Amino acid sequence: MALIVQKYGGTSLGSIERIKAVAERVKHARDRGDSLVVVVSAMAGETNRLLGLAGALAEQPEPRETDVLAATGEQLSSALLAIRLQVLGCPAVSLLGYQVPIATDSNHGRARIMSANPARVLKTLAEGRVAVVAGYQGVDDYGDVTTLGRGASDLTAVALAAALKADGCEIYTDVDGVYTADPGVCAQARRLARISYDEMLEMAGLGAKVLQLRSVELARRYNVPLVVKSSFTEDSEGTWVGHEDRSMEDVLVSGITLDQNQSKLTIAGVHDRPGLAARIFGPIAASGVVVDMIIQNASADGRTDVTFTVARGDLHRALEVLRGVAAEIGAAGVRSEEQVAKVSVVGVGMRTHAGVAAKMFEVLAAERVNIEMISTSEIKISVVVRAKYGELATRVLHDAFVTGGGVEGAAPEGGQG
Repeated sequence: MALIVQKYGGTSLGSIERIKAVAERVKHARDRGDSLVVVVSAMAGETNRLLGLAGALAEQPEPRETDVLAATGEQLSSALLAIRLQVLGCPAVSLLGYQVPIATDSNHGRARIMSANPARVLKTLAEGRVAVVAGYQGVDDYGDVTTLGRGASDLTAVALAAALKADGCEIYTDVDGVYTADPGVCAQARRLARISYDEMLEMAGLGAKVLQLRSVELARRYNVPLVVKSSFTEDSEGTWVGHEDRSMEDVLVSGITLDQNQSKLTIAGVHDRPGLAARIFGPIAASGVVVDMIIQNASADGRTDVTFTVARGDLHRALEVLRGVAAEIGAAGVRSEEQVAKVSVVGVGMRTHAGVAAKMFEVLAAERVNIEMISTSEIKISVVVRAKYGELATRVLHDAFVTGGGVEGAAPEGGQG
């Protein structure tokens, strides 16, 4: 008998009929003899509806109250699923975040999990019942409800799997695994049978929306085996996410990601001196804006331009802060571009093969796609391009590296080169 944590997303629970289908799947797994903890998201669209109600009453609702409100979405779906399981003769009990408990800090709207106490869940399983846990939520030291951030039911599932030392964590969604690119952008995209934690971390951070970034980080830290499957098909093999093995290096590039939610800012004509970066990015960080890619171009006259990217929703806040900084440090000006795209190639095989960067740039140049920024890591190369070229760049890079097989004559042990 295995102990399995299953997580079902909002589309999997988007209607009463879908909840019935999920209940059948859960019962089938329990009938095989598995002990099951089921983590649920809110029904599709429910969190947006709830936050819309708050926004209709206040321009900036109090975060504590917003968390109380938003958490009711998962409360609803956990209770409904437990009710249906009981009708099917499958003993079940719903548990909210504070009932587990999942202890968090007090950062409302994006709380961090401090601990997940498995005692009550284990007691529920020992009684022969399925534990249906509301994802996305926890409780702080003051007894207040907190939420973990959008998409964080994945995080709840992984945290419970780690605390329970579960045999596996199954993430059920509306796709049947992790693909080499977004199938909606690239018709040639194909499902990966396996992917490493590091590759999945890069892809999640670069715009792939199959798994939440923090959940992958936690899974890697606690060696939680993950599998992503579709809740809409019975025979989905899914994609396993785990530790890298030698065979993974044979695949040069595992995936191409596209992030269209990017904006670019430049502070121009700044005197290049020690402490410049801190003067610019300190206030940006203090405003709560997360900076992604950064480049600095120094000129012969001792002045420099600093360009960086942020999420598009943070552009106006970052621009306001940057204008204030520019006035303080005597910059020549501030420029912004609201719509840019970040396209990335990801693969652990890039650690030991040369020529990936050169091939990437050649492919984009052949399509007359201008590269505005470049960022690299051991297993990733990202470029910023004009937004209108994002999908084209994704398709041609997928053709070159995945469909076409990668870099001709790539030299091993040479890095990205």
